[in-house]
Amino acid sequence: MATTSKTNRPAQEPKRQRPANAEEEHSNLHESDEEMFAQLDSTVFKRFFFYASPYKKAMLIATFAVIGFTLANLSLPLLVKFGIDNAIGKGDSNLLSVIAIAIVGVAGIYWLTNFLQSVLITKVALTVLYDIRADMFLQLQRLALSFSDKTPIGALMSRMFGDIGALQEMLESSIEIIGDLLTLVGIIVILLMLDFQLAIVTIGIVPVLFLIRIIWQPIARRAFLRMRRNSSIVGVYLDQNVSGIRVVQALNRQKENTGIMDGKVREYFWSAVKASRLGGVLMPTVELMTGIALAIVLTVGGGRVLSESIEIGTMVAFLLYVQRFFEPIRTLTMHYAVLQRAVASGHRIFELLDIPLDIADKPDAEPIGDVKGRVEFNNVTFGYNPERPILRNISFIAEPGQTIALVGPTGSGKTSITALAHRFYDVQEGAISIDGIDIRDVTQQSIGQVMGMVLQEPFLFSKTVFENIRYNTIGATREDVVTACKIIGAHDFVMQLEKSYDTTLEQRGSNLSVGQRQLLSFARALVADPKILVLDEATANIDSYTERIIQDALKKLLEGRTALVIAHRLSTIRNSNQIIVVRDGEIVEKGTHNELVNSSGLYSQLWQTNYTSFDDIADNADNVIGTPASST
Repeated sequence: MATTSKTNRPAQEPKRQRPANAEEEHSNLHESDEEMFAQLDSTVFKRFFFYASPYKKAMLIATFAVIGFTLANLSLPLLVKFGIDNAIGKGDSNLLSVIAIAIVGVAGIYWLTNFLQSVLITKVALTVLYDIRADMFLQLQRLALSFSDKTPIGALMSRMFGDIGALQEMLESSIEIIGDLLTLVGIIVILLMLDFQLAIVTIGIVPVLFLIRIIWQPIARRAFLRMRRNSSIVGVYLDQNVSGIRVVQALNRQKENTGIMDGKVREYFWSAVKASRLGGVLMPTVELMTGIALAIVLTVGGGRVLSESIEIGTMVAFLLYVQRFFEPIRTLTMHYAVLQRAVASGHRIFELLDIPLDIADKPDAEPIGDVKGRVEFNNVTFGYNPERPILRNISFIAEPGQTIALVGPTGSGKTSITALAHRFYDVQEGAISIDGIDIRDVTQQSIGQVMGMVLQEPFLFSKTVFENIRYNTIGATREDVVTACKIIGAHDFVMQLEKSYDTTLEQRGSNLSVGQRQLLSFARALVADPKILVLDEATANIDSYTERIIQDALKKLLEGRTALVIAHRLSTIRNSNQIIVVRDGEIVEKGTHNELVNSSGLYSQLWQTNYTSFDDIADNADNVIGTPASST
């Protein structure tokens, strides 16, 4: 695949750094539960408020709506008390009609403010989540490939969708939490004002609820975090099996994998059941407390009514307020379960957003501008694990317009060399320069604009042929795309597609052959017109017939460009200006094809024995018997 994006990934060495399983990935991303939640109370909510701060006006209006909603809710029992004591008790029908109208009016205000706060907070919540999702996507685009190499896609998808969904649920209920808290405070104040003694007896059971919550909270925290982790693990394993379905079916692993998946799903199921039980245990408790409080009001309040210590309207108001008092406690209990999930999810999201960029532009970095295409490696040493370098003292120069071939056994470091040239990773020692400028001193985007890549596994998106070819050159016209396809030799088969260049490709271009997909990736590189081109075994998966088609096209593609070519097929690199033989992370030979053939090194052994790949010659280097090739 040809691209100027910095998100292409090398095909070989980095994969060795992947964790063995999803659990290991999670252990890399955060410490113990206790350490994580120690940070939550002071950081996560501040981050939420930061994202919500641009929408202060809507939040302010919603707050006023909450206050209006709370006042309307609190005023209804007072109107009922007033009606009973002053209208019904005194037989004043006119006053009773006025109070009835007032109650209807307050109910209308209650409905309006409730509707207004719900609409506004939902809009703010969705906008905030949009901003967080956008930042997460941008962060994933900017993170170094070392992060992608060791983080399963399923874990990222879980954060992008599952955790964001938990946040949405929490944000949409946040305004209700504020309203419930205001209602609780208001009810307590009113009860104390109506009758201090009865109020103290009634709300005396509240400390019991707080004691239960204190015991329940740490247990629930761990349970909800465990549920989120198990959900992510299921997503990781599902992604791996869907992505590798061809291998799964070819190796007849369906039964075994189904068993493993069943175990992971069961583990998630029981963790979700436990979290659900813990989330629901408070609700019956609150209902029980409500019943006890009502019994207290009827017993104590009824006795005081009979003794004429209080009016009957006061006792009725107490009953209505007690019901309203425990109603927000019930909803707060439900919201707390939502809050637990959201806080755990928020930590995971902000944890991803806070990952430092290993590959970042310097503050004074400027675009590299127009280049001639001179690439120089100067004593470069690099390792995905800094303690175990896989490249040592790599030095070579590719002059403008030259083609430099990199050959060697699998795992020798060829792909890593080209990844470093594109600054997918930073070198540990030495330097890489383009036209004498260290690539660490210029912006990464500008490197992508002067360097293109065609990889062994062509990646095509679920877009039209036209959109795929101009993927990294949005300004390219249809004429540019057609011309490139004609030069490469892809035009004929594209015209045979159902809608020619407007045909939408299936996932990864699966409705095309491997050779056709590779030809389109060549066309994409040609349209981008980079000064420096990397071909990472770009012809490895192409049949001999297709290879003959693109040989002439490659000459036109490479004309006037500096090229770094990785290849196992020697026929594709015979005419290179220089061939560099890499083995075990070191350069063991350099020279032209003729120079290396006439030497007694690894390349000469390969050529003279007509081995088909460097892997063969590397495995048999001690047993090579030099026999003249049929042609040179």
